[in-house]
Amino acid sequence: MSIIRPYGDTTGDGMVQLSFTLPVPHDKRAEGAAVQLANKMGMDPALVVHSKPIGPDFTFFVVYGPVNHLVDTSKVEVVERDYPLLSPKEVNLAIRKGLRRRLTVVGACIGTDAHTVGIDAILNIKGFAGEKGLEYYREVKVVNLGAQVAVPELVRRAKADKADAILVSQVVTQREAHVLNTKEMSAAFREAYAEDARPVLVAGGPRFTEQMAGELGVDRVFGRGTTPGEVASYLVDALVTRRHAYRQHSIRSGVA
Repeated sequence: MSIIRPYGDTTGDGMVQLSFTLPVPHDKRAEGAAVQLANKMGMDPALVVHSKPIGPDFTFFVVYGPVNHLVDTSKVEVVERDYPLLSPKEVNLAIRKGLRRRLTVVGACIGTDAHTVGIDAILNIKGFAGEKGLEYYREVKVVNLGAQVAVPELVRRAKADKADAILVSQVVTQREAHVLNTKEMSAAFREAYAEDARPVLVAGGPRFTEQMAGELGVDRVFGRGTTPGEVASYLVDALVTRRHAYRQHSIRSGVA
């Protein structure tokens, strides 16, 4: 069954919960404004189940009610994982056999972004979600530049450390800062490197989706909930498996 409706109290009742903030003081008029907004979004009737002032001029709301919209799951577009998930042992073995040296990863939060929780979860040995970070992998050299790294400095360090991959985390999203910063980064690397010598560019953050890779100019985007093992497995696929297959194809084409 590909056509579905939201589920709240009973199957197919269309009930949804929505939260938002309005720039109005916390009073009855504010709650009426919240209901009006929910109605215009297709929630009718809408019930304000929670409201709380955020300072003197703003109010946070949680609204609950039914919508008539249907979802066709057969038309949902997602980026499926196109590489196998590997254990740390398998990652190390693949790098050792394929590269015959350590794989170098340079990571940073660029621009004014000072939120290192995401990049640290992937890079630091303590890891995330029960998985150890890339520092745990013997065949991976990790250079974590931390927060608020300027793009020219990131490019300089990438060249100095002969980076195979660049991991950039962006959490701050005001005025599309995460998009603008990542586009600036990808453009800088494409200008500084020949295409066949450029490091693999990976961006991550809670407001990114996998479909944004082309728009951002990066090779891969990871969203919220990504684990270190997923990133390590992707890097092996991009830097070892696919490049080996490309070299083999080039050799065969040359012979032919």
